[in-house]
Amino acid sequence: MDTSSGVGVIDKAAQILNALEAGPTSLAQLVALTKISRPTVHRLAQALVHHRLVGKDIHGRFVLGGRLVELASAAGEDRLIAAAGPLLIQLRDATGESTQVFRRQGDYRVCVASAERPVGLRDTIPVGTQLSMRAGSAAQVLLAWEDHERLLDGLQSARFTPTILAGVRRRGWAQSLGEREPGVASVSAPVRGPSGRVIAAVSMSGPIERLSRQPGRAHQEVVVQTANALSEALRKTGD
Repeated sequence: MDTSSGVGVIDKAAQILNALEAGPTSLAQLVALTKISRPTVHRLAQALVHHRLVGKDIHGRFVLGGRLVELASAAGEDRLIAAAGPLLIQLRDATGESTQVFRRQGDYRVCVASAERPVGLRDTIPVGTQLSMRAGSAAQVLLAWEDHERLLDGLQSARFTPTILAGVRRRGWAQSLGEREPGVASVSAPVRGPSGRVIAAVSMSGPIERLSRQPGRAHQEVVVQTANALSEALRKTGD
């Protein structure tokens, strides 16, 4: 499909923004992903930084900028959050556990939508909560499909291993036992944007005593189905 609008500078700026969809990206990675010359990528990225459409993390890597969040909020068109709400409620009701959607923001993952278990012992993660990218099944999912350089960087000080992430990619889902918090288990699966890149993770979590030490055995199918349904909803609204 021809994605060119005929206005070269706009097309190149859009390529840069699309390349940043999956998370922090170095200048060299932007060049490799967009196939645009290094001087042009640098010039356009800096111009996007000036307008806050692109930002930089603490390591100097490019990330999607805060102005995009403001524009999305103003337009009421955050499609991921809008589509996630009813699906998370369905997942919560099917599993009896709290459910969440996480996005990666720099070195953290942020809960952007959730449906809490109404009664009893639960794993409460309010919307807006920032959690580490070094632990938990959602972190595994958000890291597993990154490029080699990002993956190696993300594994530093992580509580999971390259072998675990290879298993996540092979199965299409992740589980964790007490990685993020003692006594808490979780199962997560990837949400893909219209381009096919992993942009978020659907997760369900609760006490190990209730989920057992093999939470994926009982819940991976419905978690994956929910993540796929959310991916499909994003693809349809992006058509």
